[in-house]
Parts: sequence; structure tokens; C-alpha cells
Amino acid sequence: MLTTTTLKHLLAGAALGATLLGSQAVMAADYTLKFGHLANEQNIWNKAALKFKALVEANSDGRIEVQVFPNEQLGSEMDVINSIQLGTADMTITGESLQNWAPAAAMMAVPYLFRDADHMRKAVEGEVGDQIEQQITERTGLVPIAWFERGPRELTSNRPIKTPDDLDGLRIRVPNVPLFVDTWQALGARPTPMAFSEVFTSLQQNTIEAQENPLSLIESASFNEVQQYVDMTDHVRSWIYVVIGKQKLESMPDDLQNVVRDAASEMQSYEEGLFVDDQKRLEQALKDKGMKFVDVDQEAFAKKARPAVLDALDDDQRKLYDEIQGL
Repeated sequence: MLTTTTLKHLLAGAALGATLLGSQAVMAADYTLKFGHLANEQNIWNKAALKFKALVEANSDGRIEVQVFPNEQLGSEMDVINSIQLGTADMTITGESLQNWAPAAAMMAVPYLFRDADHMRKAVEGEVGDQIEQQITERTGLVPIAWFERGPRELTSNRPIKTPDDLDGLRIRVPNVPLFVDTWQALGARPTPMAFSEVFTSLQQNTIEAQENPLSLIESASFNEVQQYVDMTDHVRSWIYVVIGKQKLESMPDDLQNVVRDAASEMQSYEEGLFVDDQKRLEQALKDKGMKFVDVDQEAFAKKARPAVLDALDDDQRKLYDEIQGL
């Protein structure tokens, strides 16, 4: 029969053993990847990041822990890039912002560069994509390990826009990107650079008459409340990279580097499926909220925009542009 003292000793020993086991579980990971990005928890990018986390942790037998920080918890896109370069973060999702270091990354958001999604995929996964990724790695210390297609940018307005002539004098908000300003000016509109946070109120007050963004932002910003039409201009098709710090990746043994790269490849395929479904959902959701979708003469838009686009590119970017157009 156990005495009270003996029972206490046994319980204390069991508690100590559980504590030690718990400590070992916490300390089990040899490497930690801090993965910060700007999307919210419901966004398909965050769902893809969580898929990556699950794959890496399972396939590394717990030797790698992935910590996902959505909603700019580690700072803005540029903040996280800087943190990766300093070694205080490890991964993020980023796009044409990389042109601040690598000019080739500007090709990720050039108006009417791509004919369609298949044309873009051919560029991203071919020699052109290799050149862009190589320059990004050489000049930023970030290694692209996956890419996601972004929804095309579309025009919204309160009158249907089918040809460039319909734009005549239209006051349209654009991001503060010189190439975007020049392009819309060449198309006949009156572009106004403005912070995204000011767009809804400016449309409501008729300070501007139109804006352009992917369907996901048109929905999340509730532009259906102040705009009647989605004009399917598809004027910018772009992609975004999932990147990891080169030093962090190469600090791991080869087998774990392979785990990370394999998981990134699976994450990319997973996100692609989510993206296709989400684009269908977005269009139907906006139609259900009363927005009318307008077919646009995209060829006429592309032809009229081309001179302004080419004028904005330097010699190296023009070479990439020509290579992509020839695919």
C-alpha cells in the first residue's frame, strides 16, 4: 500500500517527467522559419502558407518549425524584406517591390505585357523567369521558391468602358507608379495617383470617377457600393513570389533544403487550385452585389498603351519585354 509521502514523490516525479518531455518537444526543432506576409487569415495566400508549414514540419520530422505571421504582424512588405536581409525574419510573399533592388522584377507588373494567363506562365517558368529570379537572388539575397498568379487588374466605373475612346477625360485613381500614370494618360484618361485608403471616399464624393484593381480588392473594399461596372480590361497580369533568405536556406543541410523546396512546390500547386476557385467566386459575388461585367476590346487598349509602356522601360527591361512578347 502506497503511503501519502510515496504517492507525493511519484506524482512529483511524473510532473517533472512531463515538464522535461514538454521542454524537449519545444526544443525539438533545429531550425525555425519566420514567414511574414501582408494578407489576412482568410486570404488564399495565408492558406497556402499554412499548407507549407504543415508540409515542412511533417516532412522534416519536426526538425524545422514554421511560424506564419499574417496581417503584416512582422511589418509591411518592405519591412519584412529588410528583416530577412538582416536575419530577423526568413520568408515572405512579395512582387514588383523587388524592383527597388532588381530592375528585372519590374516586369512583374507591366501593362499589357501578357496575352493571357498561359502566356504569363510560359514566361515565369521559362528562361525569362530564370533571369528575373537570378537577379532577385543576386541583388537582394532572397531566393524565390514558389510563385502565385495574381488576379488581373480591372477597371471599375459608373459608365461602361469598352474601348479607349470611352475613357475620354475619365478621372481614374491609380497607384503612385509612374508607369501606371503614363499608361492611363496615353489611353485618354485623367489618372490621379492616390493612396488606396482614400479611394472609396473619393469615388463616393465624385472626386474621381473610376479606379483599377484586382477583383479581390474590388470586393474587399466594397467598391460595388460606389461603382456600377467592372470593365474587364485585364490591363496588368502579374505574379508574386514566395521568397526565403538565401543565408537561412543554405544554413540547412541538403536534405532539409530539399524538404523546403518540395513543400514550396506543393504549396504552389495548392494555391493555384485555390486561386482558380476564388476568381470564379469573386466574379459571382460582385454580380450578386449588383455590379455589371463589361467585355472590353483589350487588343485596342494594348495597342494604344504600348508606346507609353516602352518609353518607361530601360534597355535591359526592354530586352526582357521583347523576349516575353516573342514567346
